[in-house]
Amino acid sequence: MSLKGPILTIDDDEDDQYLLRQVIKDLPVTNDVYAFFNGKEALHYLETTDEQPFLILCDINMPQMDGLELREYIIQNEYLRNKSIPFVYFTTAANPDLIRAAYNTTVQGFYQKAAEYAGLQEQIRLIIAYWQSCLHPNQP
Repeated sequence: MSLKGPILTIDDDEDDQYLLRQVIKDLPVTNDVYAFFNGKEALHYLETTDEQPFLILCDINMPQMDGLELREYIIQNEYLRNKSIPFVYFTTAANPDLIRAAYNTTVQGFYQKAAEYAGLQEQIRLIIAYWQSCLHPNQP
């Protein structure tokens, strides 16, 4: 994790991607935001970049590679696992089975997206503030 690294948003819904970018833009956050529409796109980026992302905000239900599959791939791949990028599920789908499955992938958080902008902004503010204040193995 790099405090200045990009925030990755992984969500197949264009409206949700737009809202996340707006929410982050409205916060006092200077990190770039990179949007991916499925796990395969994000995985390609993660495997080919030298950048150290700050945070991954990932939906669960997506085509090609869903959030659970992406997280499993990351933790099974030594190179990606050692990047130690905070991985938080940020999704509309929230039932006990999905939450249990998410935590079985050693995820660092699970949020159900708030329905209104102010709630969404508060969720993202809290997530970012938490990770900005955490100690991390890849910090300088």
